[in-house]
Amino acid sequence: MNIGFERPLLLVIGAVIVFVCFVISRFLKGAFTLVIPLGPPGGTPFKPPFNVEFLVKIIRFLDLAGVFALFIAAAGPVFISTETVWLNRGADILFVVDVSPSMAGQDMNGQSRFDTARDLVRDFAAARPTDAIGLVAVGNDAGLLVPPTVDRAALFSRLDALRIGELGDGTALGMGLGIAALHIRNSTAPRKAVALITDGENNAGAIHPETAAAALQNAQTSIGGKTSSGSPVSLWVIGVGGGGEVPIDYVDPVTRLHRTGTFDSRFNAESLRAIARSGGGQYIAAPSAEAFSNAFSRIDEGEMIIRRSGTINRTRSFQVPLIGAALLLIIVARYIRRYILGAFL
Repeated sequence: MNIGFERPLLLVIGAVIVFVCFVISRFLKGAFTLVIPLGPPGGTPFKPPFNVEFLVKIIRFLDLAGVFALFIAAAGPVFISTETVWLNRGADILFVVDVSPSMAGQDMNGQSRFDTARDLVRDFAAARPTDAIGLVAVGNDAGLLVPPTVDRAALFSRLDALRIGELGDGTALGMGLGIAALHIRNSTAPRKAVALITDGENNAGAIHPETAAAALQNAQTSIGGKTSSGSPVSLWVIGVGGGGEVPIDYVDPVTRLHRTGTFDSRFNAESLRAIARSGGGQYIAAPSAEAFSNAFSRIDEGEMIIRRSGTINRTRSFQVPLIGAALLLIIVARYIRRYILGAFL
């Protein structure tokens, strides 16, 4: 942020006037000063109870500062900030995140699958400011938590509030993909994508995940009697973690109980590949934190959009606070002169 002036000439004039007044008061005051001692002849001169000369200097400073502040205000001071403006629309991307208890498995370099997924979604969204990013959570049920939006504050706030187990203990992958299909297929974005992040197989919900994935394959397919338009919807399926004994540690948001121990991770990669095939998408295995991060890099490359941007300057005036400060300085100077030095000068 920078500071500018709409009428800089007035600022220069004010600086010159203040400087001239300072020179006059500083170097020429002796030529026009008559010293008259107060007190009886031959007696002890009268002395005020405080340093009058010091107060006089303060008054001069306050007067000059107040006048200069008024000149600054008259010059039209503004704060100037430069903002980036995106000139084209980005992609619409919905992340369908598994929040079942198994996602608390801590096999991502000491971090849980869920926390790693949440961090990667956040980083992905932050790196693609023109994309509308949405969030669907999957447990025993599924729900749209954030519709596709460029409002990163809203997205990150809901991501931070998301908890393992808040939608129950099951994994309704079909419900999650179905909800994603309903909310993205009518989009007119140049690219549309759904990314499913899960470590398990479908075991809840009334919709088979392959059926829901197939609904994403052709963006022109009618939904609810309406025909969508735009580009086809890409499907990415990320299988997180692997098989075997995995440590688990989380707090159940419903019972508030702290659950810890190990569980047998029965990861079924073939079922996730089948979901990807049904949706004409791609399956990516992420058995480690590095592989998980690489999966997001592949999505970033696969959904690449050339972003065009420009810059605009926004100005915000701060004349009113300066005028208030100038008047305050002048009033304080007048108060000292009238009520403190009034009896001596």
